[in-house]
Amino acid sequence: MPTSTPVATPDTEPARKRRKEARPQELLDAALQVFVEKGFAATKMEDVANLASVSKGTVYLYFPSKEELLKAVIRHNLSLTIAQGGDLVAQFPGSTHELLHLLAMTWWERVGETQASGIFKLIITEVRNFPEFAEFYAAEVIEPGRQLLKALLQRGIARGEFRAVPLDDTVHALIFPMLMLCLHKHSVGACSGDVATQDPRAFIHNHIDLMLHGLCCQPGQH
Repeated sequence: MPTSTPVATPDTEPARKRRKEARPQELLDAALQVFVEKGFAATKMEDVANLASVSKGTVYLYFPSKEELLKAVIRHNLSLTIAQGGDLVAQFPGSTHELLHLLAMTWWERVGETQASGIFKLIITEVRNFPEFAEFYAAEVIEPGRQLLKALLQRGIARGEFRAVPLDDTVHALIFPMLMLCLHKHSVGACSGDVATQDPRAFIHNHIDLMLHGLCCQPGQH
């Protein structure tokens, strides 16, 4: 007895459309997980397809190569967060002290606490073998991040909240411990718990407090 072809109903069509619209995000999530777990060189497009429960052809439909897929992962997880931080710096009405704390904690929520924190280990371990990614990462992440923090420091200096400091050196002093926290999370910290990985928010709070106030006692303090 012949079988009839299923006919799409008004209920199934929107579901299929929603699925199609969500697919790029699903592929990016799967790619992020595979890249962090296996590294760039060892990752295959089939790995991403299998994790996302789609065919390899579907991955290539959205991302023409593994290189473009990694670039999309970095843009989605890091470049976008930096751009949103720039908007926050431009619009924030409060003190620069409050803004610095907010930026640091927001960055940790969106990057540090997520799988995206593994991107930094991926870049450090593989960038020497793929120099084109060094240029891409510098343009998409390092330079925008540097400009974001320089704008924050300049805001504080202009408002009389911060003393005049060497901007580039201070940017590095701010960001390097945050990056190290992510690297530690995906290396030694994954094997043995310590204060930093057990309570990273406390670490970040103390780091920002140290940057703002230093080690020396202020006049009248002991």
